[in-house]
Amino acid sequence: MLLISSSQNIHFKRVKALQEKARKRKEEKRFIIEGEKEIMHALEGSFELEQLYLKEGHIPEKEIEENKRKNEDIVMVSSLFERLCYRSTSKVIAVTKAKNHSLSDLNLSQHPFILIAESPEKPGNIGALLRTADAMAVDAVLIADPKTELYNPNVIRSSVGCLFSVPIAMASRSEVFSFLKEKDIPVYSAALKENAQAYTGFDYTKATAIAVGTENSGLSEAWMAEESTPIIIPMLGKNDSLNVSVAAGILLAEVQRQRN
Repeated sequence: MLLISSSQNIHFKRVKALQEKARKRKEEKRFIIEGEKEIMHALEGSFELEQLYLKEGHIPEKEIEENKRKNEDIVMVSSLFERLCYRSTSKVIAVTKAKNHSLSDLNLSQHPFILIAESPEKPGNIGALLRTADAMAVDAVLIADPKTELYNPNVIRSSVGCLFSVPIAMASRSEVFSFLKEKDIPVYSAALKENAQAYTGFDYTKATAIAVGTENSGLSEAWMAEESTPIIIPMLGKNDSLNVSVAAGILLAEVQRQRN
């Protein structure tokens, strides 16, 4: 088993670069997962671990260690390990192969339940949306016109591993609408529009796609020009907007309420 004790080690430099540089992740089609809970979620989601790096002396969960015994060696890291992590409590990180996340890879149910996020920018919001989607058991999350890299460490961390448990596809707005039209899946767009109706007034027991936009500007004019039904969450206080993951949670919960 290899032991890394120098920051000049080529393996150390590679992991550090993958953790910090989006360009490096894009070039290699690899990313870093930090923490045993997140790594377990990735294994359950059929992600392929390429290398496993352990804090010196740490013994990982049996499932993680057995997975790596089938592939490449596990690497131990000395006190330098903390320099590879965002969390001081982490003891395991994994170099992991990225997936394609194309629309054609989705395996949808007969009456699919989909969350669409248009152009999300903040990694924390993307992670929170994925946690919400996981909690509400959506069939897939579609990210239309993505502005942020999906494997940004802050997305992985804020999703608490839900990045790996929810099927995700990334595509342009036009590709998303073409896909949904082909599958005959109606779109309900959360928007502050005069013709928007309360979200509780629709039947979501059949195929349903709920779309949310950014916190600052909501869904774009280009999005609203497409064929969809505008819906709104009635606001009873002075504020007229919600955090995007909170809004998504309210809408997705109504879909599940009707279905269950």
